[in-house]
Amino acid sequence: MGKQIPDNIISRKEEISSQFMQVLNDHMDDFMAGRAVKMYELKDIARIMCLHPVHISNVVKLHTGHHACYFYEQRILEEAIKLLADPTLSIKNIAHKLDYDVSNFTKFFKRFTGETPSSYRKSL
Repeated sequence: MGKQIPDNIISRKEEISSQFMQVLNDHMDDFMAGRAVKMYELKDIARIMCLHPVHISNVVKLHTGHHACYFYEQRILEEAIKLLADPTLSIKNIAHKLDYDVSNFTKFFKRFTGETPSSYRKSL
């Protein structure tokens, strides 16, 4: 029979995961609004949280079942879907706004949705 994990350790995992999500979402809000000029990497979020990026990644994975990058990618995907709904924005402009070149944006979008940004847009 294994030892039970103390509550303070469980709550610290929750606290780190919650703080990660807050910093990520605040940054993405700032980035999309033009208040941040470059998209953060995990190391940038870790620096804000005063924790090591590997520690954050491990804790988020333990607490949620997903790596930290998963949440970042999901948030970028949400923003891409919102932007694709605006027919006045070209896919090239959307890719650049999300800090991608067109080719990598298309690969990213297709990996998560199963379709290219242009075919997604046509289905709207």
